[in-house]
Amino acid sequence: MRLVIFDVDGTLSDSQLDIIGSMTDAFVAEELTVPTRHEILGIVGLSLEVAMPLLAPEVPDATIDRLVAAYKAAYMQRRLDAGAAHSPLYPGVRDLVEALAAEPETLLGIATGKSRRGLVALLENHGLSGAFQTIQVADDHPSKPNPSMILAALAETGVAPDRTVMVGDTQFDIDMAKASGIRTIAVSWGYHPVTKLSHADLLVDDATALRKAIDTLT
Repeated sequence: MRLVIFDVDGTLSDSQLDIIGSMTDAFVAEELTVPTRHEILGIVGLSLEVAMPLLAPEVPDATIDRLVAAYKAAYMQRRLDAGAAHSPLYPGVRDLVEALAAEPETLLGIATGKSRRGLVALLENHGLSGAFQTIQVADDHPSKPNPSMILAALAETGVAPDRTVMVGDTQFDIDMAKASGIRTIAVSWGYHPVTKLSHADLLVDDATALRKAIDTLT
């Protein structure tokens, strides 16, 4: 058996407009200076409780808590308003996931900074709810790059680290995977520049190349 673990935002789905818009709503509600697009995308992948203090380092904890709550509320409302158009999948991703899921020797997993509620809604929206055998979310683990999510996925599936690969778009994904002793594939279409992904085992530019990379490393 082999295990392929995917990040979500910036790897499977393009949710940057919702992330930036929701972060903007949260900061405006607190009458704070809104972070730049570059700053917001730079924290994608981290749990909100870790990411928010990086964007607003000088505000008290109580304000951080309100920012987190406001972001979650704004993001959920955007998801409800957008319906099927919310967080579209990147080109080729659906075919890749469905092809891998159909292989008896391949298990699929998710390791994401999203909440379980948000992830479940996204997977249902795209008809991929049954594709993943292990799902690790921010609700249950320390933030990336702590290896907790990967270690839990390995324990749940029983797949060996040398038969497992992590696919992600941020340095947090790559650092998390390396801390857990598994191989890594970085995708260039996500939210961190490729200059931050040079420590990945492989870097790919499209879904076809990603499939080849997965087969190469596992």
